Amino acid sequence: MVAPFRLDARSAVTPAAPDGPSPAPRRRRRRRRGRLVVVLVLVLVLVLVAAGLAVVRLRRPSPIAAVTTAMTTTARTASGPAIALPWPSSGQSAIAVPSIGVDMPSGPEQPVPIASLTKMMTAYVILRDHPLGVLDDGPTVTMTQTDVDDFGADTVNDEANAQVALGEVLTERQLLDGLLVHSANNFADTLARWDAGTIPAFVAKMNQAAAQLGMTQTHYADPSGFDQASQSTASDLLKVAGPDMGNPTFAAIVKMPSTTLPVAGTISTYTPLLGYQGVMGVKSGFTTAAGGCDVVAVIREAHGHPALILSAVTGQTGPDVLGQAGFIALNLANHVGTSIGATTVVHAGEVVAHVGVDGHSVAATAASSADVLTWPGVAAHRILVEGPTVSAGASRGTRVGSVVVELGTQHLVVPVRLHRHLARPTMLQRLF
Repeated sequence: MVAPFRLDARSAVTPAAPDGPSPAPRRRRRRRRGRLVVVLVLVLVLVLVAAGLAVVRLRRPSPIAAVTTAMTTTARTASGPAIALPWPSSGQSAIAVPSIGVDMPSGPEQPVPIASLTKMMTAYVILRDHPLGVLDDGPTVTMTQTDVDDFGADTVNDEANAQVALGEVLTERQLLDGLLVHSANNFADTLARWDAGTIPAFVAKMNQAAAQLGMTQTHYADPSGFDQASQSTASDLLKVAGPDMGNPTFAAIVKMPSTTLPVAGTISTYTPLLGYQGVMGVKSGFTTAAGGCDVVAVIREAHGHPALILSAVTGQTGPDVLGQAGFIALNLANHVGTSIGATTVVHAGEVVAHVGVDGHSVAATAASSADVLTWPGVAAHRILVEGPTVSAGASRGTRVGSVVVELGTQHLVVPVRLHRHLARPTMLQRLF
């Protein structure tokens, strides 16, 4: 008899595993694929960022070039010994050439009475406070009893004057004409009261203006110069004569040989030699205390350039003191005119700057030459003034600035241009 079949845990048959990998390898593969996707995304992002940066860098403007000077600031000066001038044996004298910045006295100076040369400052203050065009008449001034009394007193004292009448109306220009052409002392007082209210207040203005002009040895006591306490030196006088002649209205008035006024009629200049050898004024004066005085202005051609020359003479004596002072002043001016030199302070093609960008440098040169009038011992000053910004790749001839030359009143500007093309940065330089 067959025994019955029993199945227990020990004899049980384990069923076969299904086909395919187990769950753990599948999870590992999924993780690898995820990491690969992340890496690919990061690479793509980096590529896009790099491309964006490259576009931005390539679109940037070309770098700005730096301009540095390659010249000295002090230009060459005229060489040679000091120029000997025909100074007078008495009195004081001085010369000045504003365009060169030259002023030279005959020797040590002490303030002395200057008579009607005082009126150069009177006119300076009036035209500063009440400017006039060359063809303008300006405001009107009505003559009062005080003005009439001034005329009478000047006549009694034998002072230069111009007749006025009570109620007469004169313009500022007419008063200046009488002041400078005929040296009318009463017009000096009238203008002073009109400008400042009182004569002392106007004299204070005169002394203030003298200090501003560097007239350290000058003191004014009145607007006309009849008071011998109005004193100055020859070289100080030229410090106001220069600005005066720089005023077209003043310069036009002192050239006039005469002027015609309503009551005074036609009155003539006291300035000796006016019009002779180009004398344009400026002002003469005489009192017993001052002697003969004259300030002369002429323009002389020097090396193709016009130059204003001023000379002042004070303290002359003799039978014709004004004539003597005038001839001495003119002789000095003529000698100065023949002694003025000319110097080239910038040469065409001279390297005056370097223009650099990204390690490359190009010379910048003066586009033309510049000549200045000069005098032994006088130096011109040069500075480089940058122009519009210059970028890499700028072509030859591009203007990068100017050389500015200054000497006295001379002011010259010379263009500065690239001597050759300025290198443009390479693709790698633009990217990195």
